[in-house]
Amino acid sequence: MTVSVEQKAPDFAMPAYQNGDFTEVKLSDYEGKWLLLFFYPGDFTFV
Repeated sequence: MTVSVEQKAPDFAMPAYQNGDFTEVKLSDYEGKWLLLFFYPGDFTFV
């Protein structure tokens, strides 16, 4: 699946560490708010 500029991103869920606890967050949790998504490989790995 690809998303183009000015196209709405599809909803997704992923594990997260938030407020001192592991939880699951969804893109739809932030609907109506400004949001910056930053993805990078190798987080918490030895790569």
